Amino acid sequence: MSTRPSLEIAVRAHAVLGEGPTWDAAARRLIWVDILSSRVHGYDPATGRRTTLATEQHVGAAKPRAGGGLVVNLRDGIGVYGPDGGFGWLLREAVPGRRGNDAAVAPDGSLWAGTMRYDEATGGGTLSRIGADGSRTEFLPRVTVSNGIGWSPDGRRMYYIDTPTRRIDVLDVADGADGPVVSGRRPFVEIEEGAGFPDGLCVDADGAVWVALWDGAAIRRYAPDGTLDRVVELPFPRPTACAFGGADLRDLYLTSARVGLGAAAPPLAGSLLVIEGAGQGLAQPAFAG
Repeated sequence: MSTRPSLEIAVRAHAVLGEGPTWDAAARRLIWVDILSSRVHGYDPATGRRTTLATEQHVGAAKPRAGGGLVVNLRDGIGVYGPDGGFGWLLREAVPGRRGNDAAVAPDGSLWAGTMRYDEATGGGTLSRIGADGSRTEFLPRVTVSNGIGWSPDGRRMYYIDTPTRRIDVLDVADGADGPVVSGRRPFVEIEEGAGFPDGLCVDADGAVWVALWDGAAIRRYAPDGTLDRVVELPFPRPTACAFGGADLRDLYLTSARVGLGAAAPPLAGSLLVIEGAGQGLAQPAFAG
């Protein structure tokens, strides 16, 4: 069950808080962020070309838009970059001491965006659904560190992590008159004490959930019934998130962090790594706004 696969360095970096890997199918590149350095990074595995976009504020997540450009979860709300690089606010809602964190695009093209307080105060964050028009519906009003979000291959299950709970939760998604209805939050997996804290996640074509374990030096894969079936050991303590990418969506990309490690940070901490041929990923929708 526990393995040490061949890890390749996609981008050698010293990201303070690398996060949110996302495959941009239209641009054929991997997008990821360094939250505390206010940077969105791009990497083209076919050419090795790298790009960097400096954001106005700390950036918790960046996702491709259907018409080109990016949607970003910033400190003070949701911003958008056009194909030409121009920036505008889609939803500005500044709350002192709070910032955007992880986000994901649902099958219907909406953005599910989380927030957290810088001091990680209990219940200081939220999880909200952002429509293409910038409308906001708060779904969970009192979370602490809003993190991994993903959907099953059929779109009928949604997975969610509030990191200090040590759980991956699952929710049911049903059709409603005004769009998808999400309900029935319950534990899917509980991470045992001493194994780290669940951070970012992704779902593969088999419906299995891959999760990065902060301070656990590992990525885990859980089958759709919650059974642990794979553990990938890593050479740094703070992996943050994972996502499938590449032309055939078979390569698993991993982000990592150096924050809090000081001089003891391993050499690869903060880099973007890849495990080639790790599984079969799912095509991810672009934000409809």
